[in-house]
Amino acid sequence: MRLTVYFDGQFWIGVTEFEESSKMKACRYIFGKEPKDAEILNFVRHMMIPLLDRVSAAAEVEERQERRINPKRMARLAAKEVQNRGISTQAQEALRLELEGRKKARKSLSRQQREEMKERKRALKIQRAKQKHRGR
Repeated sequence: MRLTVYFDGQFWIGVTEFEESSKMKACRYIFGKEPKDAEILNFVRHMMIPLLDRVSAAAEVEERQERRINPKRMARLAAKEVQNRGISTQAQEALRLELEGRKKARKSLSRQQREEMKERKRALKIQRAKQKHRGR
C-alpha cells in the first residue's frame, strides 16, 4: 500500500495505491490546502481503508518477486521515490477504470430517470385527456 501526496497546481491530492493478487486499486482524495502531518495521519488511520473498499475497478499488474535488497540499493530507491512526483501508471489506469465505471453507472441511472419521467408525463397526459372527456 502506498500513499502519494502531491500538488496539482490548485489542490493537494493524495493517491492511495493498493496491490493484491496481481490487481491494483487506486483512489484519489483531495486534501485542499497543504495537509499537515496530523491530517495525513488521520487520513491513513481513519479514511484510507473505507475509501479503498469503495473502489470497484482494479487494473492488472504483473506479479513481482520479493527478494532481499542490498541496503545501498534500498537507500537509492528510497531517495528516488522521494524525488518522484506523481503517481504510477498502474494507479492512473486503476483510477481511469474506476472513473469509467462510475460514468457508465451514472449514464444508465440518468437514462432510467429520463425514461421514468417520460412515462409519468405520458400517464399524466392520458389522465388529463380522460378527465376532459369524462362529462360527455
